[in-house]
Amino acid sequence: MGFNNPAMSWSALHRQLTDRPANANGGDSPAWSNHRTKYTQPPVLERRRSATPYAELHCHSNFSFLDGASPPEELAEEASRLGLEALAITDHDGFYGVVRFAEAARALGLLTIFGAELSLRPPGVAKLDPRAGSAKQSAADPHANHLLLLARNPRGYAALARAIGEAHLAGGEKGHPAYEMARLTELAKG
Repeated sequence: MGFNNPAMSWSALHRQLTDRPANANGGDSPAWSNHRTKYTQPPVLERRRSATPYAELHCHSNFSFLDGASPPEELAEEASRLGLEALAITDHDGFYGVVRFAEAARALGLLTIFGAELSLRPPGVAKLDPRAGSAKQSAADPHANHLLLLARNPRGYAALARAIGEAHLAGGEKGHPAYEMARLTELAKG
């Protein structure tokens, strides 16, 4: 537009004339502006050399609520400090901490293994009940059979991600994935 009017795009003019809200710019929303900072390695991290090569293949981060205590970055730092060759991060029913873990492991020179601990419903149970089971079990570790799966390569990672996604959709409710053993077997054969 010209003359004495401020510069305005056609889409902004259309929005104003049709009483539509302005484009979202985040305003003062903390979620909009608080992006996670890139991982930086601690200044002093003394790495021990292990006489025997070892990799921990079952480790939960704090993304596995009440079952894992440390953030993925701290797990990678501790594994590196202890001299582990590799570390597998296996959170409950998802890959929630793998990006943070991979960034930290790369900076520390630690090999990564990705997997997940799947919560399988016992036969004949329609829905997992987080209150069932022993006193040790909680909503984070529901009364279920657990199956630990590790991805050997990017194809395995993609197949496991597909299995987890399908199970969450089939469960119909947050926190209640419905895995089918036949489908897991089919995806594992790839």
